[in-house]
Amino acid sequence: MSKPIYIVAGGPEEDLPTHLLTERNVRWIGVDRGVYTLLKNNIIPEHGFGDFDSVTNEEREWMESHDLSFTVYPSEKDHTDLEIALDWAIDEDPEEITMYGVTGGRLDHSWMNVQMLIKGVKSDVKLAIEDKLNRLEMKEPGTYTVQKDHRFPYMSFLSFTPEVKGLTLIGYRYPLKNRHISWGSSLCISNELIEENGSYSFNQGILLVVRSSDAEQV
Repeated sequence: MSKPIYIVAGGPEEDLPTHLLTERNVRWIGVDRGVYTLLKNNIIPEHGFGDFDSVTNEEREWMESHDLSFTVYPSEKDHTDLEIALDWAIDEDPEEITMYGVTGGRLDHSWMNVQMLIKGVKSDVKLAIEDKLNRLEMKEPGTYTVQKDHRFPYMSFLSFTPEVKGLTLIGYRYPLKNRHISWGSSLCISNELIEENGSYSFNQGILLVVRSSDAEQV
């Protein structure tokens, strides 16, 4: 089994999961200030991507003093640093990619990063976004089993396409059977597994699955 790839971007470091920087059996990729965050925590990423406009000259000189492969891009370009890094990671054909440090800043950037989860669906790679309070994944039609995760007790199901059809939830506080949800519906916000294991299934559309916790639970 190939090692998962963790991409760490330049979002607020306090929003990163507390366990993240102790992980070791993964392939690390840094994006812009995320490279600095990794190096500061004694992790040398496999590769660094970005225009590095979010680090000072002193910080960049310190980063470049490490034995690290960089791909530097101009600030004005057609794709964000994160998208370039994600496309590179997908080409490595891993089973799993998780992106960190991609939320908590500007809303336009955060929403664009969420939309990039569709690349996992298209490339058949398990792709997720995670921060201290949330884990997001995008799913195509099928049946999925889930286990209770005490880090993220709540689960929400949002339609990424205009409509998701045939949504069924088993093992949840608020079960569903063959329901359709569409843009703007709050029907499936803040559900909870009441069994140790459950499942969700649907037969049409693309579903955004958000596992989350309240700030006071962290």
